[in-house]
Amino acid sequence: MELTKMAGAVAKQLFSKNSALSCRVLNFGQFHHSRCLSTSHRLQTDEDSNPKSWLKNILPVRTLPASKESHSSLLSNKETVYEMQFHAVKPENMEEYLKQFQLFQQLMHDKGTGAKLIGSFTVEIGDQDEAVHIWQYPGGYPVLNNATEIYRKDKDFIDYRLQRNKMLRSRKNQILLPFSFWPEPTARNGSNIYEMRSYTLKPGTMIEWGNNWARGIKSRADEPVCGLFSQMGELNTVQHIWGYTDLQSRKETREQAWSKPGWDECVAYTVPLIRHMQSRILIPTPFSPLQ
Repeated sequence: MELTKMAGAVAKQLFSKNSALSCRVLNFGQFHHSRCLSTSHRLQTDEDSNPKSWLKNILPVRTLPASKESHSSLLSNKETVYEMQFHAVKPENMEEYLKQFQLFQQLMHDKGTGAKLIGSFTVEIGDQDEAVHIWQYPGGYPVLNNATEIYRKDKDFIDYRLQRNKMLRSRKNQILLPFSFWPEPTARNGSNIYEMRSYTLKPGTMIEWGNNWARGIKSRADEPVCGLFSQMGELNTVQHIWGYTDLQSRKETREQAWSKPGWDECVAYTVPLIRHMQSRILIPTPFSPLQ
């Protein structure tokens, strides 16, 4: 009973007539996403007076307009699919693993899979003894299906997997699409390090994330390498990859972003959407197209 009385008191205070109206409307192309918390939602009699129903009155109401397009098609307009592979390697096997993976990369090309290696890295800071590989499938899912079929059945790939699996502690992958407002991954001059920032979002917030980052990325025009969001594997996941010359340039570049218009708003609006985040500092392998 005491808990019910306290809950009722909190609800009445939040929805008193002196409370402020907080509402912002976000636009993403022709897609409008409203997120409002209004004092016009008063505690009602009858159903709303039931102590069990008070919680729904203090939560912001999300209204997604009817659309004949999927959220993925609103965020990505490219006929390209990406795959990220995460391999936890036994420490004593890392050098041999990388040698074998370089041969595997060439095998993927020679067998006509259609897959293209974009970047291959080892983790310098983050999950130690981990390798991260990014594959691109121009042409989308038909190319991915073709590559998977060859990879499953070809004897050379079967032999490769038998040797590779002995060197791994675990592995996982994701299938992702590119955000339409991020640039295509391209080779960079000189020696670089890369940061991969992985975000697990609250379900249903990907549109809002993309809406804010479409503006926020303009404040960091020199560093973006790749921006992807998951379709299979761990869902509601975003992968942002940034390029820097070294850790000091990373520090200076990130600090400078705060002096640019709009960056503070991008951070303020997207942080509440995040359930979990992780940062990895990546070092390109000698055979990685991204160096």
